[in-house]
Amino acid sequence: MSYSVGQVAGFAGVTVRTLHHYDEIGLLVPSERTYAGHRRYGDADLDRLQQILFYRELGFPLDEVAALLDDPDADPRTHLRRQHRLLTARIEKLQKMAAAVEQALEARTMGINLTPQERFEVFGDKDPEQYAEEVEQRWGDTEAYAESQRRAAAYTKEDWKRIQAEVDDWGARYAALVAAGERPAGEAAMDLAEEHRRHISRYHFEVPYEMHRCFGEMYVSDERFKAFYDSLEPGLAEHLREAILANADRHTAS
Repeated sequence: MSYSVGQVAGFAGVTVRTLHHYDEIGLLVPSERTYAGHRRYGDADLDRLQQILFYRELGFPLDEVAALLDDPDADPRTHLRRQHRLLTARIEKLQKMAAAVEQALEARTMGINLTPQERFEVFGDKDPEQYAEEVEQRWGDTEAYAESQRRAAAYTKEDWKRIQAEVDDWGARYAALVAAGERPAGEAAMDLAEEHRRHISRYHFEVPYEMHRCFGEMYVSDERFKAFYDSLEPGLAEHLREAILANADRHTAS
């Protein structure tokens, strides 16, 4: 059975122009043509188109796609295994990005109704709204953002001073723990990781353990967070990440 270019475009969600282009560059040449010269695509053509679209979705340029598909040493299973591996990695990344909807809210304190002088008094040289525009544009429609806004709008200057004092005290204790060579999976480190999670849940938005795991990964992968935590004590960001993971494991283990 064969299909017209219009039918294939409909199946695959691409334009007829795209299929014509693939034919012209030799990436997907239909296996049949009618007497009138119209393109007809068979099952093997559809299989190849699927491979092309997989690779395109993964960001491969057309010339690389052609080289991969025309590799004489690769069979279809090789392509499927490669694509499965790449797609799995993409899924994991997207899942982390989805979790970062809530995580990135910690990058700043939202809804602060303080004068510039009061902000300086409370937060010192840290700008609590440094990432305000970035966060609102990307995650302003999330429940975590809304919850953090609701809570923050009710806080007074004294509330913010108390919250910041707790953050500073926690940072000093965690820095001392790292300097003393305590293990991330030790009780002391895990207890401070749990305190970190509860602090965010208490003052900003609820942080389940799975979300807290993603926080830990972000503290290492995002240079802004890594620089902040490592400024407290060299190596603190990675130490905290491991402590967060260990703490989550001990609370979620069946």
